[in-house]
Amino acid sequence: MKILIKNGRILNPATNMDEVADLMVEDNKVVAIAKEITEAADKVMDAAGKFVMPGFIDLHVHFRDPGLTHKEDILTGMAAAAHGGYTSVFAMPNTKPVADSAEVITYVHDKAKEGNCINVYQVGAITVGQAGTELSDIRGMVEAGCPALSEDGKSVMNANLYRDAMKIAAELDIPILAHCEDITMVNGGCVNADAKTKEMGLPGITNSVEDVIVARDILIAKETGARLHLCHCSTADSVKMVKAAKEEGLPVSAEVCPHHFVLTSDDITDAANTDYKMNPPLRTCADVDALKKGLKEGIMEVISTDHAPHTAEEKNTIMQKAPFGIVGLETAACLTYSELVLGDIFTPMQMAAAMSYHPAKVMKMDKGDIQPGKVADIVIFDPNVTYKIDKNTFASKGQNTPFHGYEVTGKVVCTICNGNVVYEA
Repeated sequence: MKILIKNGRILNPATNMDEVADLMVEDNKVVAIAKEITEAADKVMDAAGKFVMPGFIDLHVHFRDPGLTHKEDILTGMAAAAHGGYTSVFAMPNTKPVADSAEVITYVHDKAKEGNCINVYQVGAITVGQAGTELSDIRGMVEAGCPALSEDGKSVMNANLYRDAMKIAAELDIPILAHCEDITMVNGGCVNADAKTKEMGLPGITNSVEDVIVARDILIAKETGARLHLCHCSTADSVKMVKAAKEEGLPVSAEVCPHHFVLTSDDITDAANTDYKMNPPLRTCADVDALKKGLKEGIMEVISTDHAPHTAEEKNTIMQKAPFGIVGLETAACLTYSELVLGDIFTPMQMAAAMSYHPAKVMKMDKGDIQPGKVADIVIFDPNVTYKIDKNTFASKGQNTPFHGYEVTGKVVCTICNGNVVYEA
């Protein structure tokens, strides 16, 4: 099948291309980019006034499959991703059973292939059952196609065991995706520890809960040579430590989620609104400013969503008891464009890089690049439309978002994965 995209503003960070042109897709590849392509095609799309970018890549999603499919499953997760412009996602292992074996890795990959929508890569748990006491069969999982390791949802608190995992990861050249949280310091906290949340009578989580594990993980990565990717960073000191690690030449990368650069704890106006409960929590204005500066300077080079669906029933309780997490796949692009591009933090090219090219580099994937000869994973994004986010339109089973009714600019209008249109507005 041939797809011709006409008159779009092509933003390809891999080649630094930023110009209005036509792009032709044939079968699963980009075959031509030129000022004008007159060749016939099976489908012609007019992208005038719109961005044509490499399909977004999310290094951090929760698809809840197997075992928690009342929250999300592979098929609904893929649909949500396609709606959000994502063509590749990396699913975290905190499922039931935990993705700590070749069998679970294979189950997820097979189910995703049957869905024939986007690319889903199942990340393997570092320890058996995520219990933190015994290493998983890392080599067996990698042989089954596991692209990375994570204990997401928690940290491996046994530093010696974690170091052993990092040694194996370094040997196999796969990254560790690190959730940084010292569980011994949480003390029942459910929001950020600051004056605002204290006034609301909510127990707080301090920045040090994240920061001490960021420091530990960087130091162990330095010793072992493992590639370390820090997930959902939320504090000013995380940015400082990532900057220092990069200046030292260590193989460390980091991501920020849209909710952490758009919202602060000041946005929690109702102590009972559990859609504002996520882990790490929403931090202070000073932290958000540091995260934005880190993004602008390329210290924090990746934007991920930490898409974490829960049912309305699960969230319908007091803040202390509700599960952590919000959905993010269908709101990330518009929030990034509205907050960072229109806020003069990012150029559109930097948006494309943080949401596609840089995640691909972290994973050493031949993606995030739409020059001729590359796989046709493409998103068309309209930067001209302004609207309010409506959770009732989500393809995800989860509607747990603090952004319902939030006014944004920019909308994904088409997602093409492996040369197939998988979403069209």
